[in-house]
Amino acid sequence: MLMKPKVHVRKGDTVAVITGKDAGKKGKVLSVDPAKGRIVVEGVNIVKRHTKPTRTNPQGGIMEREAPLDSSNVMIYCSRCKRPVRINKKLLADGKKVRVCNKCGEEFDK
Repeated sequence: MLMKPKVHVRKGDTVAVITGKDAGKKGKVLSVDPAKGRIVVEGVNIVKRHTKPTRTNPQGGIMEREAPLDSSNVMIYCSRCKRPVRINKKLLADGKKVRVCNKCGEEFDK
């Protein structure tokens, strides 16, 4: 029985990279691939791609873009604590679950 890997971040979250060549950088999550457990973060893990000329890019050449990185290499950034934090789940009165900061209790799901 194969289990789907869980990803603790969602598209639009602000995260801080904690390991690798971009450790210490912050950025917004652009996309999440839960099947592979990988995410793309804005301005982080920039790679150069050699591209052929196309209709949308008639020049071609060397393009820089974000490559996916493993979700275990990032932590959610709390705007109130001003640092990367672990998250907990909290059950609200109306039965909804929200993600909250482990240190200050700020809700990430608005």
